[in-house]
Amino acid sequence: MSKTEVNANVAPEQKRTVPTGGFVMENQKSLLFIGAAIVALIAIYIAYQKLYLAPREVEAANQMHVAQGYWDKKEWDKALKGDASYPGFEKIMADYSNTKAANLAYYYAGVAYLNKGEFGKAIENLNNFRSDDNMVAAEALGSVGDAYVELKKYDEAESSFKKAVDKANNKFLSPFYLKKLGLVQEALKDYAGAAESYNKIKSDYPASAEAQSIDAYIGRVEAKQ
Repeated sequence: MSKTEVNANVAPEQKRTVPTGGFVMENQKSLLFIGAAIVALIAIYIAYQKLYLAPREVEAANQMHVAQGYWDKKEWDKALKGDASYPGFEKIMADYSNTKAANLAYYYAGVAYLNKGEFGKAIENLNNFRSDDNMVAAEALGSVGDAYVELKKYDEAESSFKKAVDKANNKFLSPFYLKKLGLVQEALKDYAGAAESYNKIKSDYPASAEAQSIDAYIGRVEAKQ
């Protein structure tokens, strides 16, 4: 029987397994090297987390509590810059990047800058903040909206307040930001949009503080359509 006949009788499954086996045999050293490199990278990452990041997290948290105290007392400059003994949020962000404390410092700093009237810095810091807590994330987005309002950038403010409403999705913050959204839409002369925002407060959050006086806002924008 010829070689051609032999190959013709080999099942398709068998034919497909030959190249794979050949590849493994021919590249065994390379594959072993790649596997070892992946294991090494995983080990380095775990060591980085345990030996570098974890101690920095603790240190950053210990360093930040004084700045938080100043923030609670609305001493914005000391909260941002620190004092002779402890750093402020600015230094925490610079010295402890990639830590949870530094991420939280972005929020604190953003609100501090907002209260100081430094709206560009407020937006920059709040946009760098990340949170899995929807209420805190909504408050950050709402504060970004407030900063844009102060800058009279109403389109950006509208976008921020819409995101805050969606992120909050609760009976406390949603009507609060819906009202701010409506006011911004009025500033943009989008009276139909404002009416929709105000009516949503009335229909979806009738027990909220915002709903108690919302009829006056609805009447105002409907008269302008």
